[in-house]
Amino acid sequence: MLKNAIVRIPATTISEGITSVDEGQPIYSKALVQHENYVSALTKAGVNVLVLEPNDEFPDSCFVEDVALCTSKCAIITRPGAPTRQKESELADMAQALHEFYAHVEKIEAPGTVEAGDIMMVGDHFYIGLSARTNSEGASQMIAILENYGLSGEIVPLKEVLHLKTGLAYLENNHLLVAGEFQTSPTFEKFNKLMVDMDEAYGANCIWVNDSVLVPKGYPKIQKKIEALGYTVIVVDTSEYRKIDGGLSCLSLRF
Repeated sequence: MLKNAIVRIPATTISEGITSVDEGQPIYSKALVQHENYVSALTKAGVNVLVLEPNDEFPDSCFVEDVALCTSKCAIITRPGAPTRQKESELADMAQALHEFYAHVEKIEAPGTVEAGDIMMVGDHFYIGLSARTNSEGASQMIAILENYGLSGEIVPLKEVLHLKTGLAYLENNHLLVAGEFQTSPTFEKFNKLMVDMDEAYGANCIWVNDSVLVPKGYPKIQKKIEALGYTVIVVDTSEYRKIDGGLSCLSLRF
């Protein structure tokens, strides 16, 4: 069961964030409200949420998932592949927060790059996507660190999506939301796959939190499939974050 989460309030510069879609700029006031509702949803699901202050120097800094991986044994500070985000992993308040929760905090070193949006945890095993943001050196370092703590990892090449968890969401109990290129991947054959239609592809980025599942607003087919499994669904609007390639998992570290 998850006990804690770390989030960061969106920067006033959020409209300058990296994006690959043409859906307009996020409206800051709406992004703030959506973030507050996201924190409330996490709290409702039973975790204590540590809220870090905004950092206007880094427009994408509310997407805290990418700068660290939190496991059952250690935290690992990553090195984001997006050049404008690499110094985010050096922010003192995040490092301090991780050290408060973990006795062991490791770090990915150059030339390795890893964004933890490319990492999906299934028990003590971690699937690591090779993407434009996570390179083979970073993935290899990550696996070596995991193995030092009795955990394991494997590499999954990506072809179409930005991050591994853009198209996958593990909902525990062997249930896996699967979109796009992963639907036919032999890597995930052992799971009970919940297929995501192309018109709801963004909605594949859900998060399991203590037998509740946070689902983005506006994806009724996904919501229905998850409810059919017996989970409590908490719907959260992330429309402003979608404009800068962000989703539910991106906005928190959960452990």
